[in-house]
Amino acid sequence: MDETFRAEILNTLDNYNVNEYRSFFTLSHPYTHTIDSRLNIFAGPQNKWAIVCEVLGYTPRADCITLDLIYLGNCLINLKLVNNRSSNHRRAVPVDTDQFRETVEHDALKPEATGWLVRGEMIPVSQNRKDYADNGIELKEFEPGEISAEEVGRLLILKYAHLFRATDEELYQSLPANLNKILVIDEWYHREYYLQMNLLENPEFLSQYKMMPEPLRQLLHEDMIKRNEFDRIEREQNRPSSYETWQLLADVITTGDISLYKPTLRPNSHWSNWPDSGAL
Repeated sequence: MDETFRAEILNTLDNYNVNEYRSFFTLSHPYTHTIDSRLNIFAGPQNKWAIVCEVLGYTPRADCITLDLIYLGNCLINLKLVNNRSSNHRRAVPVDTDQFRETVEHDALKPEATGWLVRGEMIPVSQNRKDYADNGIELKEFEPGEISAEEVGRLLILKYAHLFRATDEELYQSLPANLNKILVIDEWYHREYYLQMNLLENPEFLSQYKMMPEPLRQLLHEDMIKRNEFDRIEREQNRPSSYETWQLLADVITTGDISLYKPTLRPNSHWSNWPDSGAL
């Protein structure tokens, strides 16, 4: 095994948190209720590699079902520009937006709704609470009998996963054509690896900070130093290279041998393990 190449892969993953436009992926995004997730592993000539994470969810602010693609790797192309910065995030919308909005109101399925149009195919949605209970989906029911959009998605993905997952065309939007998909993983052990912003390095915050009274500024400064140190320790513990999932994937990419992916840690990527997703 090429240990130098393996170390480069892990180092690249550890250093993906650069700014809000280029970052590692999260399964508990505060704006998106997670429905499903998947990892796609790619390798190619001259030690080129990429990992594309799919996160399917209901995003209330966009009022639609979104499929976020987060690209990690050393050969990404055609990255989107957001505010003059390159982004490793792309978004697809598998459910027809107009038709979706006809069936969902205030984040919940309308009582008369019968189906969703997903990639051109009309599929039935269930109004039967037992269907959800039988599949381990506990309804939140903020209002009696209410079924939320993400709960509908969590039931549909069990039968219609092929319609909700990314197509090869979508996956290859930011990948060289000579990369080969060598492994697909639908469940894995995951640790959140957030981009933590240091407010003392934020120009907008600093302009307000300098106008604060000295006693308040001193207290805030001490609090931020403690918080930054806490964030640093948490990042160190959760960095991809620190645990089995990404170490094994680095082995697979380095050697091309998918049999090396033999995880021992119990998978936790299922949506039920990330109850804080969509919390805002």
